[in-house]
Amino acid sequence: MTVTSTAPAPELRARLSPAEARAKFRAGMVCPTAGWSAGYTQTNLVVLPEDWAYDFLLFAQRNPRACPVLDVSDAGVPVTALAPEADLRTDLPLYRVWAHGEVVAEVPDVRNVWRPDLVAFQIGCSFSFEAALQQAGIPLRHVDQTRNVAMYRTNVMCRPAGRLHGPLVVSMRPVRAAQVATAVEVTARLPDVHGAPVHIGAPDALGIADLARPDYGDPVGIRPDELPVFWACGVTPQAAITAARPPFAITHAPGYMFIADVAG
Repeated sequence: MTVTSTAPAPELRARLSPAEARAKFRAGMVCPTAGWSAGYTQTNLVVLPEDWAYDFLLFAQRNPRACPVLDVSDAGVPVTALAPEADLRTDLPLYRVWAHGEVVAEVPDVRNVWRPDLVAFQIGCSFSFEAALQQAGIPLRHVDQTRNVAMYRTNVMCRPAGRLHGPLVVSMRPVRAAQVATAVEVTARLPDVHGAPVHIGAPDALGIADLARPDYGDPVGIRPDELPVFWACGVTPQAAITAARPPFAITHAPGYMFIADVAG
């Protein structure tokens, strides 16, 4: 688990406006954003040099369940139409800096490594539909426990594009068997933030050997009356960066998202 700051209580962080949440992150709070600013869209961040931008845009177009693009910046411009007053270099709680496919730093501010040739992509995040799941009566254990969601690399390969290729990454939430159909119905209405699950039950069918050992995030237990439900995840581009090894990239740290002003 990444070192975190003390987050507000669940009921308090859910009521914060996106601007209030971003201000806390800009001031130095570092914690996963699940359960923050309920009802607003959260996004994954992928920042690549301009000469890799078309490859990534094509990769996203070919893999829309994992990479629903919500906004693309102009080169060198760290702003987004999803929150015009925000700064993409400071307003996420934690970033990853990459060199040749390796994470070389996890930092709360990337102003010192920002460059005029960088293009920022924002990808819809499944944290955005969690309030709708809760309103439908589906509890979320990682939110209740103030933990990060569990995420896994799978044996399902994305459709490649240019130099980018790699496996699908999924997020997992335990759901009571009697509520799985409701979870599917609720999330299917929201394709811009990954939509319906890609798999239910049988983690071995995705090449996941042990749910207690996620590749990203924190494990949560599965109770006897629950099934593991898997959604396509916006960490998929990070698996592609690992595989394709671009010379430089910036991303969010898994689970530490950008909170937009747009309602989910």
